[in-house]
Amino acid sequence: MNDNTITHDNRSLWSLIVRAVKGFRFSEHSTGMAFIILFLLAIIVGWPNFLRIRNLVNILRQISYTGIIGLGMTMVIISGGIDLSVGSMTAFVGGITIFFLNLFPGDSHMAVLAAGLFAVLFGAFSGLFNGLLVTKGRIAPFIATLGTMSIFRSLIQYFSGAGNILSENTFYPEVGAGSVLGLPVPVWMFFIIAAILHIVLNNTRFGRYICAVGANEQVARYSAVQVLKIRLIPYIITGATVGVTALLWSSRLNSINSSDCIYYELDAIAAVVIGGTAMTGGKGTVIGTVLGAIMLGMINNMLVLGGVSSYLQQAAKGLVIIAAVLLQYNKKN
Repeated sequence: MNDNTITHDNRSLWSLIVRAVKGFRFSEHSTGMAFIILFLLAIIVGWPNFLRIRNLVNILRQISYTGIIGLGMTMVIISGGIDLSVGSMTAFVGGITIFFLNLFPGDSHMAVLAAGLFAVLFGAFSGLFNGLLVTKGRIAPFIATLGTMSIFRSLIQYFSGAGNILSENTFYPEVGAGSVLGLPVPVWMFFIIAAILHIVLNNTRFGRYICAVGANEQVARYSAVQVLKIRLIPYIITGATVGVTALLWSSRLNSINSSDCIYYELDAIAAVVIGGTAMTGGKGTVIGTVLGAIMLGMINNMLVLGGVSSYLQQAAKGLVIIAAVLLQYNKKN
């Protein structure tokens, strides 16, 4: 093999690399790249504690509660809506679930199972209430859920006397505080629900209809899509995910406080937006929301390991949301 052949081979290899780079759509993989960059940054800032298994599991546990809600919120935002009531709804559903659990005398695993089913159904019913305000009441989603946010918070404060609601069942903490194969139960629930909603969004007619309604409601209506129904169901799904989180959170503490779950709506929306879901609707992925929730957890963990005040964590989340929305705007322009 002469020098000319070697030079020609090198040029061919270089041309293949250049074509691969040009063909790679960075805008479509921005969430994944941001995740990798943030992960490497977290390793540097939090070395060596960040990579400890206990710390990584703790991050997943912390983000699982709002992450589960964020999965439902993804469906709502893709359909062109938003739900600001999820934090207050979580506290409300959690408190009512404990009231329901305490109706059963003594300790029983069946009572805990019944309470779990009740939490999901009651959460779905609360989400249905939000959805009806938006669809049948024709109230703007922002206004409707802003109102129910105050309603749910006020109700749990009334029923709890602005204090704690305690569970009388000693088996109840096993739900939220338990682990399976080394991973906390909330983390397992987060991944299982993510897998289910990923399939629903990408492999069902309903998922395609959600994207169509969010992208252009009028065109979807002309295509014989039942727009009101498609906009209503995501609120029910979000309510059900709120019910799951309410069950996991209240069981972990074996109680619920009327001031619990404040800012859950901010964390859920932040996970969705960071994951690449367009706030204008019509576009988004469940996997992106999973990565967005984990990135939020890594940011909080970095701030803690870096010795930054915990009071600045919400400021960091706010900046991340603004940056994510600005990136979406710049992609369109």
